[in-house]
Order: sequence, then structure tokens, then C-alpha cells
Amino acid sequence: MSPLLPRRGGRAARVALTATAVAVAAALTLTACSGSDGADRTGDDATVRVGLVLEPTSLDIRTQSGAALDQVLIDNVYQGLVGRTADGEIRDVLASEHEVSADGLTYTFTLREGTTFQDGKPVTAADVVWSLQQAKDNPSYVDSAKLAGVTSISSPSDGVVELRLAAPDSDLLFTLTGRAGLVLEQAARNDLSDSANGTGPYEVSSWKQGDSLTFSRNDDYWGSEPKVAKIVFRYITDPSTAVNAMANGDLDVLNPVDGTLQGQLQGNPDIELHRGRTTDKYTLAFNDAQAPFTDKRVRQAIRQAIDPKALIKAIGGTGVEQGGPIPELDPGYEDLTSIDAYDPDKAKQLLAEAGQPDLDLTLTYANVYPATIGDVLKSQLADVGITLKVQRVDFATWLDQVFTKKDFQLSMVDHVEARDFGNWANPDYYFGYDNPEVQRLYAESIAATSQTEKEQALRKAARIVSEDAAGEWLYTATEITAVRKGVTGFLVDGGNSRLDLAGLAVR
Repeated sequence: MSPLLPRRGGRAARVALTATAVAVAAALTLTACSGSDGADRTGDDATVRVGLVLEPTSLDIRTQSGAALDQVLIDNVYQGLVGRTADGEIRDVLASEHEVSADGLTYTFTLREGTTFQDGKPVTAADVVWSLQQAKDNPSYVDSAKLAGVTSISSPSDGVVELRLAAPDSDLLFTLTGRAGLVLEQAARNDLSDSANGTGPYEVSSWKQGDSLTFSRNDDYWGSEPKVAKIVFRYITDPSTAVNAMANGDLDVLNPVDGTLQGQLQGNPDIELHRGRTTDKYTLAFNDAQAPFTDKRVRQAIRQAIDPKALIKAIGGTGVEQGGPIPELDPGYEDLTSIDAYDPDKAKQLLAEAGQPDLDLTLTYANVYPATIGDVLKSQLADVGITLKVQRVDFATWLDQVFTKKDFQLSMVDHVEARDFGNWANPDYYFGYDNPEVQRLYAESIAATSQTEKEQALRKAARIVSEDAAGEWLYTATEITAVRKGVTGFLVDGGNSRLDLAGLAVR
């Protein structure tokens, strides 16, 4: 492991790592995770301890799938030409301004002056062109396909980057706020799997896999100087353990708080509970490419056997019904909860018509999600004659078995990313859903040159997906974040997918 250590005295003091330095960094991380560590808790030298659930299995922002990397590395360590606000609006970051041609085929970005990577090297147009070209040309890079419509990436003049498209892409700017748009240094030779050299306000200073990830302030950050010295992300998969750590003072922030356990923190004068909006889609995925899910009646029956209201109540009320593949905060949302609504008698009838009155199925999902979800689904499906075996596995196993190898019948995962309807238009995605009309409408939404046209196409496509019972959308999460008194600047909307901590401070 070779993390980049925080600077001592600016860029000139950056030195090669030694075994001793690594050992010291690891020791500091362990100390910072203790409730009695004596570390600074206020002011510019503060260490903020943040409890999260989903830990990365690698820090390689280019090739490692999963929302855990987007959540902490984007905005804080890595940045792109543009970024997004908590409301999903586009903002300039490494670009000082951008312009889109009237025909939607040319995007011109003017680079911000004075931006640097964390190793001290300046950000150049050549770095930007190289980064975007790498993302486009390597299918193994996450979101590479989202740049397929870009025909050229160039720097027509000093400090300017230009992207040309074969056809309009209404999602391009949003795409550039994510993995595909991140700017890396072409000359850097650090190992991306366990270190990072970005342009953001924080640096990765140590990673103790299975426990914590520590950021240190980037003293040479091109933007406003971060107001805290360190952020320690502690990964705690057990909800009770996480809540106890918050209650006992071992954490300054906990995201999210299990809804069934929030009462343990309510009334604590040192803790505030915030309820935030999300695009977190707790999705029950069917392996649509395999029997028995190739029969629409089976898919419909499973949907009608599930009572989302009861499930939301069981998890502590931290969700709202969704009914379709697009959540309320995303373009193209329509209330589709009436489609295949809870109707166990109809579910039994559909199973009988499909010749599956006594169906045995296996649900495989990651153990970072509550066992309650599996318990409720098992009980509700049993009421219509479906015997459900629940397998909870570690997240790395889920990524390999379900997401990559598509070896599953039913799975459940929180699809946190905003504007990801395109997954339903991708027959190679792990859902295995292949509908040419949905694919056509999604392509139409991408090619749209007006927001109205875009949303109309998405609504039509989303309705088809829901009526086709391609999956079951259990609920959209409402996220509870616990924040200790004195901590400010921690975003409570959409924190499970992106945590921009540039404004984090401790009074």
C-alpha cells in the first residue's frame, strides 16, 4: 500500500514513502478512530469522524464499480471540468466557464487558471484531453460508454478544451460530473488502487481496509481552503454498532442512521437528526434473461405480492413509494405506483396461470443492507406461495457474483446514482432486461435538444418498463443523517451517492 501522505510545508516537502511513514500513517488512522484519541475536535485543526456503510474494495476511480468511490472521492479528491450541486444542477469546477453550441454538437470549456494536482503539478489542457480520451477509449473504465457519442476531444487553443459530438447528447454535461469526466494527471505514476492524485480539497492519506479511510487537507488546494485538517471515514456495516458509536461520541457524523434505531439518538442534546432527499432506488432486480422471469406473469406476480408500505414501515419509515424506475428528483418522473400495486390474490392467480403456484426463488443481496428487507420480502412472498431463500453476502461477493457474472435469480441493491435510467435501456446490464422500444425512447431522450422533449421520452420509457414488470422498485430512500453539535457543512441531501465536503467545518 502506498498512500500519498499529506504535505509538510508545501509542495517542496513531498517525499517518497518509506515503510516507517506508512506505519506512522496507519497508527494515526487508528488513533483518529477512537473516541478518546485526544485529537482536535474544533477549528482549522479538527478531525471529523464520519460513519458510513459501504467501503470501497479498491480506490481505482476508473475501473472499480460501486457507489462507495463516488460517495467520497468525487468532489473531495477528484474533480472534473464541471460538477453538480446537491440539487443536480451543473456548476463549473476545473473549467471557469463552458459553452454549448446552438446545434448541441460542440462543447467548449475554458480552463480555470491556477489549478493544480495534489502532487503540485499544474492542470493542463493536455491532461484534460488525455483523461477524457482515456475514459472514452477504455471499455473497462466505469461509464466509458457514456462518452460513445463524442467524436473528438481536443485543445484548439491554450487553456481551452473542445468536445465534438456526432449527435446531441442531453446528458453529456451530467456525465462529465461523474467518473467519465474526472481529470487525472497524465504523467502521474501512482497506483490508483490504493492512492489518489486529484485536484480536490482533500488528499487520501491512509486506508485501513476493513476499517477506515482518512483524508487530509490539501494545503495547496486551488479553491477555498478546507476548514478541517482531517476526515476519517469509518466503515460500519452493523446498524446498531454504528448508532452506538454515534451515541457514545466515537463519531461526529453518521450517514445513514437506520430508521428503526433513530430513537436511540433522538433527544440527545449533542446530536441533530436531519432527513434528506435522495435518488436512492432500493430495487428488487429480477434476472430477466432467465426463467422463470422470462414470463411476464411471474414478474407481475412478484410485484403484486409486495406491499411497499409495510416494508417502509418495517425499516423505520425511511422511504417513499416509487412504483417505477425513475425517482421523483430525476427528469422524467411520473407516479407509477398504481401499476402492479399490492394485490396478493391477483398475484396467486398470475402464478397459477404461469404454472408456478409453488415457486422456489433465491434472493441474493449485500449484507450492508438490513436483514429486515429480506425478512419482509420472504414473508410477503410466502403469502402467495413463493418460497424465498435469502442469501446475504459481503459486497465484494455481490459485485462479482451478481453484478459481474449475473449469477442470481433475485437481488436487491440501492441504486444511488441520479439519472441512471439508461441501465434499463442496456440489455448487457445485470438486470438482463432487453426491450427495443425502451432503448429507442431512451436514445430519443438523449438526442433531445429541449428539456421538455427529453422528459416526455423518459416518461414513456419508464411507463413501459414498469408495465413490463422489469423489476420491483421497493422504495426511494429518505436518508437520516446524524450530525454532532458544532459540525457544519455536511450535506444531508443525496449523501449516500455524493458527499461534497468542501464546506465541512467544526465550530
